[in-house]
Amino acid sequence: MARNSIGKQFSITSFGESHGPMVGSVADGFPSNATIDLDHIRYQMNRRRPGQSSLSTDRDETDDFSLVSGVFEGKSTGAPITFLIPNTDARSKDYSQLKDIFRPGHADYTYQAKYKNRDYRGGGRSSARVTAGWVAAGAMAESYLKEQLGIEIIAYTQSVGAISCPPLTAPTKEQVDAHAVRCPHAETAEEMQQYIEQLKAHGDSIGGTINCIIKNVPAGLGEPVFGKFNALLAQYMMSINAVKSIDIGHAKNLLKTGSELSDEPGNAGYWNTKENKNNGLLGGISTGETIAFTLGFKAPSSIAKAQTAFDSDFNPISLEINGRHDPCVLPRAIPIVETMCASLILDLYLESKTN
Repeated sequence: MARNSIGKQFSITSFGESHGPMVGSVADGFPSNATIDLDHIRYQMNRRRPGQSSLSTDRDETDDFSLVSGVFEGKSTGAPITFLIPNTDARSKDYSQLKDIFRPGHADYTYQAKYKNRDYRGGGRSSARVTAGWVAAGAMAESYLKEQLGIEIIAYTQSVGAISCPPLTAPTKEQVDAHAVRCPHAETAEEMQQYIEQLKAHGDSIGGTINCIIKNVPAGLGEPVFGKFNALLAQYMMSINAVKSIDIGHAKNLLKTGSELSDEPGNAGYWNTKENKNNGLLGGISTGETIAFTLGFKAPSSIAKAQTAFDSDFNPISLEINGRHDPCVLPRAIPIVETMCASLILDLYLESKTN
């Protein structure tokens, strides 16, 4: 596995498996002499951790972490920063029956075909459990960007199945966190929760969309031609488990003419537009205006309903999965989206300083 790292100037190397001793990450290139905001890291880790509500898996991990390198007296030294996150509530026996089965919708077959050996416990390396390390490193980047540049990254659940939140322009994280489903519109959030819990009771799952808004990004971030902001954003986001699509700047714009998409200048004296139709990006470089995008997540493939799977000889068999799984990944994916965004922006910001 040669591609366990992402980023150039600020890189994150991910390690660990769902039912191994621990998961974690190594963050390299983080600016030296910066205060490490442990409270913010814990905040994002708690939002991602399993077992936090009736809408998540019953696996209950505290996601306490240890910093074992790169930090001295509360500040970064410039050396690689390593996060260790123990797995304390793994139940490997729940997966013993899956040793010789390729589950539908999972990476079981492809990992076996590629590596000839796979950890079948909870998906092993392909499990979303490994994103805990990404969130730890990315939360560190997020707090740095907020402190140094005033950058704000706010994601929220926009839709669950066919239930959609009304358009929102400036939700706060407090509003997002006010409901377990992490939709800042109270009435929609309640409807979403009832729907997810209904599906969970029947052994089923559902997907949906997450919106993310990035404010106060400085102009000039992005490295054409193969390091465009939007291209790298797609890479970071599509690396998240269950993400199947990304819409940067609204797909509905594809139906508009060039004149309809023309951005008129706003106030004189600095770069700004009246409607930000190009979504804060021109030529793959940030303009300084707000950037927004929408991610599409598929329904989790691990469900309690009977399914048809392949055994190791590729014979169809009946399968019922008895492990602990999320009926909807969206609420716990919110901090993953925010922190992966932060990791990308810090990487591009540091790269802009080398030009």
